[in-house]
Amino acid sequence: MERIMLDEIIGVIEEHYPRTMALEWDNPGLLCGSRKKEVHKLMIALDATDRVVDRAVSEGCDLVLTHHPLIFGSIKNVNDESFIGRRLIKLIQNDMSLYAMHTNFDVAREGMGHIVAERLGVREISPLELTGEDQGMPIGVGFYGELESPMGARELALLVKERFGIGQVIYYDGGRPISRVASCPGSGRGMLSFARDLGADCLITGDMGHHDGIDAAAEGITLIDAGHFGLEHIYVPYMKDFVGKHFPGLEILTDETDERKFV
Repeated sequence: MERIMLDEIIGVIEEHYPRTMALEWDNPGLLCGSRKKEVHKLMIALDATDRVVDRAVSEGCDLVLTHHPLIFGSIKNVNDESFIGRRLIKLIQNDMSLYAMHTNFDVAREGMGHIVAERLGVREISPLELTGEDQGMPIGVGFYGELESPMGARELALLVKERFGIGQVIYYDGGRPISRVASCPGSGRGMLSFARDLGADCLITGDMGHHDGIDAAAEGITLIDAGHFGLEHIYVPYMKDFVGKHFPGLEILTDETDERKFV
């Protein structure tokens, strides 16, 4: 059987999604464990929650690959008195590595925005917030582009719900047909101004407040709040295909559990 080292997996990931693309405040990369270890089985999830870590332990995984980093800022200790400490201890005790690819995946040309746009049939996309270039092409947070044909607010909200398998979508109707769509998968706080300046009829995102919605609608812009999980959970099947394509000998488990509960 071919020996697959974590260093090889990281190399392939960072070839396509370099950490240098990540935003300044972010913390992607190898968060615990050693690059110099063999990987036979890995778990891919949006977050390294207690449930994900426990399942990875019970399944005998060598690596947990997530979108969101477990560690964002500096930490002064690693003990069992915090949820971050408890998870890190469990990972290390079970010789599991944890690797996160966050805003470097978001801004890449074939990253989060590209996948969301493809699912919604949005064409001719460009970055919503420009952050840099990759091989002479602009990259950035989110995207904006054109629908094949105009839609109403409710029609587009239902399309988002169906294409992403979301239990609930909130929308505020801007009152005009939607042709140009902007989207910031994840949290879109502060992105409405970018959508407005680029002439978007709609912003699709998550983590927005009630006043964000009514303010957007007052400006004639439909706001569709699909939740932070709602759009970003597509990271999991996408990365399963990506890793499986490059390392067919790996056993890959996934977790797309939505931690939210609806009543």
